Amino acid sequence: MNNRVHVYQTHPLSLAQKQNKAGTNHQLNKTDNFHEILKNVTIPELRVSKHAQKRLDERNISLQSSEWTRIGELLKDARAKGINDSLVLTNDAALIINAKNNTVITAMDRTEAKSQIFTNINGTIILD
Repeated sequence: MNNRVHVYQTHPLSLAQKQNKAGTNHQLNKTDNFHEILKNVTIPELRVSKHAQKRLDERNISLQSSEWTRIGELLKDARAKGINDSLVLTNDAALIINAKNNTVITAMDRTEAKSQIFTNINGTIILD
């Protein structure tokens, strides 16, 4: 036989309803931020390795923030399809990105990429 006494905090029903109504108004004010938060959670930020950053700097390659965002979105789709390492081709650059770790491994400009053979990748993303 169990002789333990459990004490639970109780709330009157009317008080709970008032709190729910106040909470609903509070939630409506935050819906604008919800989409931004959801985007940040669903599309993790790309990291650039030291090696890749060195290559970007040496070759004067710069990508617009919109391009980085688009790469992140497409990389998420690639990851969902089981791609681990991806070649990403933009108008100005070729990037090797580890989709699993969301990290840019190396970078080169498009003219240099024409004379390269890319190995150990299992997907390609082309940005136009």
